[in-house]
Amino acid sequence: MASLKTLLTKPWIWSFVGALLVWLATIAFTGGYGGGGMVTAALSLAVFTVIVGVGQMFVITLGPGNVDLSLPANIGLASAVAMKVMGGSDAMIVVGLLAALACGAAIGAINYLLIWALRIPPIIATLSASFIIQSVDISYGRGLQIKPPPGFADFTNWQVLGVPVLAILTVLFTIAAAIALQRMIYGRSVLAIGQNIRAAWLAGVNVGRIRFLTYTLSGALGGIDGALLAGYFRGANVDIGNEYLLASIAVVVIGGTSVAGGKANVPGVWGAALFLVLLLTMLNTFGVSAGVRLLLTGLIIVGVITAAGGEKAVR
Repeated sequence: MASLKTLLTKPWIWSFVGALLVWLATIAFTGGYGGGGMVTAALSLAVFTVIVGVGQMFVITLGPGNVDLSLPANIGLASAVAMKVMGGSDAMIVVGLLAALACGAAIGAINYLLIWALRIPPIIATLSASFIIQSVDISYGRGLQIKPPPGFADFTNWQVLGVPVLAILTVLFTIAAAIALQRMIYGRSVLAIGQNIRAAWLAGVNVGRIRFLTYTLSGALGGIDGALLAGYFRGANVDIGNEYLLASIAVVVIGGTSVAGGKANVPGVWGAALFLVLLLTMLNTFGVSAGVRLLLTGLIIVGVITAAGGEKAVR
């Protein structure tokens, strides 16, 4: 009983509770039909939100005002770069992934350099960068009809016993991210900066270097996400990353990470991503119109954030 009470005090647990309730409501509506397939589909789609969500989580953990709004444009450009480099050839898959990773990392690095050199808030710097990236993407990827290599497309959709391989690999990645956050000097430095940037600096933390690495990490994860999305959806698209702007922030907050900085919850990113995907599935199953769907989505997200103690975090 005591362990259950302790578990319920964890902010991230509510994201999993929300996902479970939404899934139960959907299978109740369908009479139990398609429950397993729904979980498989949710895992497949949640992967892409989790990857960028982890990067966004590290950025937000740096403290108030830190956020990466360039992710959608980053994802779109990286998807085009990956497909163009791969050129439909299985032999170029690794090279294409590295190109997407480098593209994203460069964007992340430029984001921080804008923040540092121009002394402007991250929200303005990353939003401005996104417009420039979109322009480059439109010019670079216009009319791009290159399909992903067959082996890469198959890999992004590969399942073992109904579990997407990408989901398994992403779970391993999030475990590594959690270890880095709690056990490594870099992760502890991120938490220290978020809790009190001046105290962290006085304690010897190289604040500028850590912030640079964090924005670069977020960009790199956006880049690899763009390549994986292009493989999963069978091609690059300028708008392929549009939905991940608000989604990447929502999974961080719903998952229990404090928007005030200094506190992060990696498991909650998974729970929140599954919750959002299953919520959309539920509303589609109920035949809800697009307008009502957006309204209900917003109300439910606010409810989950409140249950997770989000109001306290915002303060």
